[in-house]
Amino acid sequence: MAEVFARMVSLAMISIFTQNAIFDRAFGINVAIYASRKTSHIIGFTVAITLMTTFASAAAYPFDLMLLPSENGYLFMPLIYVGIVGVLYLLGLFALWGFFPKTYYKVNKYAHLAVFNCTVFGALFLNYNFGKGFAGYVGYGFGTGIGFFLACFLLNIAHERLNNDKIPRAFRGYPIMLVFIGIISLAFNVLVGYTAEF
Repeated sequence: MAEVFARMVSLAMISIFTQNAIFDRAFGINVAIYASRKTSHIIGFTVAITLMTTFASAAAYPFDLMLLPSENGYLFMPLIYVGIVGVLYLLGLFALWGFFPKTYYKVNKYAHLAVFNCTVFGALFLNYNFGKGFAGYVGYGFGTGIGFFLACFLLNIAHERLNNDKIPRAFRGYPIMLVFIGIISLAFNVLVGYTAEF
């Protein structure tokens, strides 16, 4: 049991720092920039993305085991991943609607942005390379969500400092955030060494 837990924690740390969805893979940058504008959005988006990447990774494991070793199994995986995320999305909305209606009405208009984005699908596609076992899939999925939080937190801090009159008008807003993400991505890769292979 300790070995399984260690595997989960190890892969979670890898997906948070060395394989960060935003800074290493550029998955979900638009959602991260949007979510980083308000602290309440960061928490809501992070919870939704972490739950989705964790549960979707666990649900995708048996399908990956069955289909990916076969010759053309990889052709069906995008459709299966969309199906898994879609079913989990509907189950989550029905659960919120049934048990927490006030929360449902608050998150209903943003839930699709948090669930159907490249961060979630990227975690599912990368699990086969990094997960190696059910515990690894769950750990990598959970770490991807926490890595999203780390990225949004850093973007939130930068958002206040980068939106001022000292920044040229052409670079204000989205362009300067992309430049900032590029610089932070370089810093992450220097600190951990470039390990990503698509």
